[in-house]
Amino acid sequence: MMKIDFATIFPEFITPYLNGAMMQRAQDAGAVNFGVHDIRDFSTDKHKRVDDTPYGGGAGMVMQVEPIYKTVEHIISEDNKKKRRTILLSAKGNQYTQRDAERLKEYEQIVLICGRYEGVDDRVAEHIADEEMAIGEYVLTGGELGAMVIADSVVRLLPKVLGNVESAIHESYSVDGYKEYPQYTKPEEFNGWRVPEVLLSGHHKNIARWREQQSKNIDNVSKEEKK
Repeated sequence: MMKIDFATIFPEFITPYLNGAMMQRAQDAGAVNFGVHDIRDFSTDKHKRVDDTPYGGGAGMVMQVEPIYKTVEHIISEDNKKKRRTILLSAKGNQYTQRDAERLKEYEQIVLICGRYEGVDDRVAEHIADEEMAIGEYVLTGGELGAMVIADSVVRLLPKVLGNVESAIHESYSVDGYKEYPQYTKPEEFNGWRVPEVLLSGHHKNIARWREQQSKNIDNVSKEEKK
């Protein structure tokens, strides 16, 4: 069973998501177990502060290395997992992709450190995390959303989670990096918009060929750019 742990100062953001829909089904199926750990619980400050001003000056506050270190050490001590990956969610991290999800699903344990404030003491990235990741080229208030994105994308690849195994195989980015082909359902025509005839033909080889070609043709051009 995989274990995914979250190190955060806002556990109340993460816990409800883990108790719903697919994530709960994954736990019920014995595919994954989650741990949510409040970094403030490991602060030595009487007010449970986990941040301070940056050395050298600058705007904002920086998360301290010590409470994060203690949180991760606590997580590791709870589980004797041999194949573990610790990830710091950071705007300056490497862009997260489907290939990363495929890679991470092979680990026994994933520890996700959620940053906040102006940033995280860089000693976390240097000495505690195995890698830094970002879910996009933009800045979020904290790493909680990114951590949940990573957890979701990994969990759905685990055995016994999705009802149809083919779903994960043929999705966008899952086959040779191509995006998923267009999907249609009833009715055959709505508002003058028809389902492509090839999908109604019942000719499986032609349908497979059409879907493969569509996957290769799809790009990231937005609707506005297409106008």
